[in-house]
Amino acid sequence: RHLTREARRRHRGAFSSAKFHLVDLAGSERNKRTGASGHRFKESININSGLLALGNVINAIADDQERRKQDLGPRHLHVPYRDSKLTRLLQDSLGGNS
Repeated sequence: RHLTREARRRHRGAFSSAKFHLVDLAGSERNKRTGASGHRFKESININSGLLALGNVINAIADDQERRKQDLGPRHLHVPYRDSKLTRLLQDSLGGNS
């Protein structure tokens, strides 16, 4: 589940905006330990795959920033934002162009 709140405010002729994403990441457990089956099992698989994709995105961003600091190779590495709904939702907050 997630909640997104976006607000715009006008101040001295210019607009400022803020966006908050509240994402419930609960459910990252080992299925063998929980004994989940059926719908809960499928849901936990989706949660775990979303968390894996989020980790991959964060690692790709960190690698890209490290390469920029050291001035190594291509500056824009592929960041896999489209690998899950979670990473697509958080793309603009993680630094991706929308």
